[in-house]
Amino acid sequence: MTGTRDMPYLVLASGSPRRLALLEQIGIVPDKLLPADADETPDKSEPPRKLAARLARTKAEIARLRLETDGETRPTLVLAADTVVAVGRRILPKAETEEQADDCLALLSGRAHRVYTGLCLITPRGTRERLVETRVRFKRLATPEIETYLKSGEWRGKAGGYAIQGLAGAFVVNIAGSYSSVVGLPLYETASLLDGAGYPVRAEWAIRD
Repeated sequence: MTGTRDMPYLVLASGSPRRLALLEQIGIVPDKLLPADADETPDKSEPPRKLAARLARTKAEIARLRLETDGETRPTLVLAADTVVAVGRRILPKAETEEQADDCLALLSGRAHRVYTGLCLITPRGTRERLVETRVRFKRLATPEIETYLKSGEWRGKAGGYAIQGLAGAFVVNIAGSYSSVVGLPLYETASLLDGAGYPVRAEWAIRD
């Protein structure tokens, strides 16, 4: 991936198509995708907001170390994010089985939950971080609705067992906070971090149709 060459070199420490699409939505195309896998097991008694922040920081640091190992010497910005869904202090998994997704949806049915997205941007001058909290309320889900959603497979690998940008958008009664954060990358905060680090966020806007 290439951008305007007077821009800082931007690395997205993620392989998520959703995060890449969100960045592209605001005219930002990373120069490199460098997925960073980290153990996402919460520490004992770790609150969900701290987990989201820690995982974002860990992923950014893993990507930065890989760049150093590869001999990267250009001034580089490394952006990472992690999203955690929680009911109270209970952290919901990134569902990998129908049973996990079913348990998540049953818990979320008819109640509010919180979505935390941690952001970390490592720059040549230091590390910048943000944490975004969004409150989402689901309608009361009937058993046939859950069963049909499970058959869609959309839940697979998603925090809390759902993807708000897909079919599960029909479950949402209201949302207070950042919609893009629930999808996986809070755009306002991301743009602010990059802008503050000297990345020309709006460089490509003027030449768009």
